[in-house]
Amino acid sequence: MSELALGNAGAAIRKANDEGRAAVIGYLPAGFPTYDGALDGLKALVDGGADVIELGLPYSDPVMDGVTIQRATEIALAGGLRTRDVLSTVEKLAAYSDVPVLVMTYWNPIERYGVDRFTADFAAAGGAGLITPDLIPDEGAEWIAAADKHELDKVFLVSPSSTDERIAMTTANCRGFVYATAVMGVTGARDKPSDLAAPLVARTHAVTGLPVGVGLGISNGDQAAGVGAFADAVIVGAALVRALGDNGPAGVRALAEDLSAGVRREPRAFSVR
Repeated sequence: MSELALGNAGAAIRKANDEGRAAVIGYLPAGFPTYDGALDGLKALVDGGADVIELGLPYSDPVMDGVTIQRATEIALAGGLRTRDVLSTVEKLAAYSDVPVLVMTYWNPIERYGVDRFTADFAAAGGAGLITPDLIPDEGAEWIAAADKHELDKVFLVSPSSTDERIAMTTANCRGFVYATAVMGVTGARDKPSDLAAPLVARTHAVTGLPVGVGLGISNGDQAAGVGAFADAVIVGAALVRALGDNGPAGVRALAEDLSAGVRREPRAFSVR
């Protein structure tokens, strides 16, 4: 696997894999509960051991997000958060640590900002790439070209309903890692991750050498340990958002430390493809 294909996020994941563990990817939205409060939470996530940061760009119609993240993004937008504020958050995080910062965003805000303009501004801020849940590679030519120009990660999603052909096409257009949505439906912490996760990761590994991260449903270190037994990275969102809302940055750091301990609980050998 070339360094170009791995990108910044993929290299961070493989570094964790070389230690015999899955990487931890943590999500928090910009602007929640405030601009500064979000930045403090994100720094706590880094300090708690996250290997990659997934920064949410709040959007008024978050169709894939569950109640916890929807409420957080509503608060951020009501507080006046704009796309430029997300970019400044990226810049401050990049100055704080070398943990790669990906932005999770619906596509409409990027189109409104201007794809080329956003990509250039995002790269200048020190961002690593985008996760685009509602943009498929078939319709992403403009983003793919802009991302390639600035060597940014392009993280597309695969799901249990994806055919093998669709998985192969999607992963061929990814850079960094592949985001495997382990459940059908909206985001949110669950009592246990879906039984569909492991087969989906296996199907994805069969057609790509990129790391595969599993998201949707992981909420504690025990679940992270279970998913980390077969995935290259565990992705945690709603549980961290809830921790920030309930207990501030200290709650985020405590959960991040629990997740980081979880993926280290039973080290395994990852094969770098």
